[in-house]
Amino acid sequence: MGEPAAAQHPHPYVPRDLSLPGYVPGLLSHSTIFGVFVGAALLVTSLIWLLSGGSPRRSRVDRLLMCWWAFTGLSHMILEGYFVFSPEFYKNSSGFYLAEVWKEYSRGDSRYAARDPCIVSIIGLTAIFEGPACILAVYAIATKKPYSYILQFANCLGHIYITAVYFITAVLEGDNFAASPFYYYVSYLVPNSFWILIPAIISVNCWKKICAAVQFQAQNQKKAKIR
Repeated sequence: MGEPAAAQHPHPYVPRDLSLPGYVPGLLSHSTIFGVFVGAALLVTSLIWLLSGGSPRRSRVDRLLMCWWAFTGLSHMILEGYFVFSPEFYKNSSGFYLAEVWKEYSRGDSRYAARDPCIVSIIGLTAIFEGPACILAVYAIATKKPYSYILQFANCLGHIYITAVYFITAVLEGDNFAASPFYYYVSYLVPNSFWILIPAIISVNCWKKICAAVQFQAQNQKKAKIR
């Protein structure tokens, strides 16, 4: 006979009456999950930083941008890609790291465990489109492609828009999806704010570069006409 419903593991998410049949408690601690994530992020950014230093013509700003886009793109494709295609991650009992990440992250926003349609939609778009576009930005910066700043600007607008939708829909639905104030700030509010702040800074830089290029071209065309 199957396990009776009363004996099933209670989940830690809010609202408490959220139905997650077959839920299996996380096997990895918050510190372990966070430590692995930080370690992987440092490894990726360190490799990009070292590899991008081979050209003396490449500025430190460009190298930092390459690190940011590589980290962001891989996060979208690996972490968020797993979420999109693993609707029952909360049932995983093997301790698989990506499943553990989303079990833990859902403590800060239970809409992930609940498979909220808006969340699945925006995360799916981010994983499928934004992720590869971020990796393309790394390539564009490294090879000094003429579309580099336009691509980065578009990526930034996409991140700002999607993150704004993410926050606004939470507010409209009551903004009560975190298991505690700790998870609200550490897992939900602060980390996601970086995907508005940093893209906003990058977009300003890209806008200046694009305007300068357009102005330079206009001046050259004007000089050519005078001659």
